[in-house]
Amino acid sequence: MEMCGRFVGFRSLEELKENFPIDKADCEVTANYNVAPSQEILAIINMAGENRLDKFHWGLVPFWSKDISIGNRMINARSETIAEKPSFRNAFKKRRCLILADGFYEWKGEKGHKQPMFITLPDRKPFAFAGLWETWNKKSDSASIYKSCTIITTQASETFSEIHHRMPVILKSEFYEPWLDPQNHDLDALKNILKNEIHTELLSCPVSKQVNSASHNNPSCIEPIA
Repeated sequence: MEMCGRFVGFRSLEELKENFPIDKADCEVTANYNVAPSQEILAIINMAGENRLDKFHWGLVPFWSKDISIGNRMINARSETIAEKPSFRNAFKKRRCLILADGFYEWKGEKGHKQPMFITLPDRKPFAFAGLWETWNKKSDSASIYKSCTIITTQASETFSEIHHRMPVILKSEFYEPWLDPQNHDLDALKNILKNEIHTELLSCPVSKQVNSASHNNPSCIEPIA
């Protein structure tokens, strides 16, 4: 089973601007306590020298796809293979993004007895997943552009492996700019960022099983349970 498959973002635009390199915001910012695949999520991309905050559908649709259904299988990209995989290699070279979040969910335990856990940074500050983005449009409707993205994952750290064998890549803030820069074509340096310049110490707490359903979307989703 891959991950990450659900996450949380509840900061205001003002708070996001305080924590991330945003030059321009092209979208409305609203709280989402149970983000699910295919939904629109907040991401920062660099275009024409500007870091722009915009919304992208979660689940990458490569530009060469026949339809958007492939995105359902592309919510995550493995850091170990993104430079070679046809679905991700072009985006890895020049369409990298920061996907903004306050935490994410992962399920711990055996099948049938899984306990949802809410995962954050130890200081509970907002953070950015390393991501890739694409645009897609039907040949019959070139004016309709579908923007999509994926979250990059890596092998779990020793402490996180108690919950899952994979973990999302959460970038250290000093590497936001080189990751976003579309002129940065040093693939070895980018791979090094994904391997060595990430947050591996994370805080986890059990939360209500109501998060199992994406229809439950309110602040109670992230409240710890005994």
